[in-house]
Amino acid sequence: MDSHDFPILEHDPNPTALIEPSRLLAPIDIPRHCVLCFFQEVIADLVARGQLRIVHTLRSEIGPNPVYVLDVGGRPLALVHPGLGAPLAGAFMDELIALGCRAFVACGGAGVLAPELVVGHIVVPNAAVRDEGTSYHYLPPSREVSASPAAVAAIEATLQRHGAPYVVGKTWTTDAFYRETAARVARRRAEGCLTVEMEAAAFFAIGQFRGVTVGQILYSGDDLSGPEWDGRAWQGRGETRARLLRLAAEACLQL
Repeated sequence: MDSHDFPILEHDPNPTALIEPSRLLAPIDIPRHCVLCFFQEVIADLVARGQLRIVHTLRSEIGPNPVYVLDVGGRPLALVHPGLGAPLAGAFMDELIALGCRAFVACGGAGVLAPELVVGHIVVPNAAVRDEGTSYHYLPPSREVSASPAAVAAIEATLQRHGAPYVVGKTWTTDAFYRETAARVARRRAEGCLTVEMEAAAFFAIGQFRGVTVGQILYSGDDLSGPEWDGRAWQGRGETRARLLRLAAEACLQL
């Protein structure tokens, strides 16, 4: 067998695709710093408070997806919900790069593979296991892809400044959360993965391919470390999610 036996491994190094975001979207007056926030209710609260203004609208078959500008201590920051899953989130990130964003910090939740990670504990991924498809279209096949060291450093500095406990480690990015089997979880734990989510590997790969800075900050959510899945009511952590966005924004503006 060789790489051509598996389409996902048929990497094409040609940097130009038939559909290029830069051909579809001209640069606009948008902040170079951008937070990709998975917490729709936190964004909605900022909208209701009048703290956001729309600078652009991304579109997909799901419908319009506003790109906002948030003022953070007198500095503008782009803010957008990237959608769920590597294909959509990665495409939106690629479009944001075409529009002019150059430094990204994503903030979201993740399942935990390490039982000591209580709900809400902060995890900073420094690498992601590439168990999704999007990253293979941006970088040659490899088991892992790394976050931007500058972004990891900025996130750590921000968390230390606020006295927020955190851990740095590897995450497992998968396309299929309904196929997170016990054997796969055990394998990922054995190679050092602390969390599982659906986008980090794609974000990191696109960042490397496009030459932009990308990092991520996660909070510990549901638990996959035991014999049965435990949801731990992880999505009902409003203040945790709002705080994570604030920390991500502060870290992003350091880049």
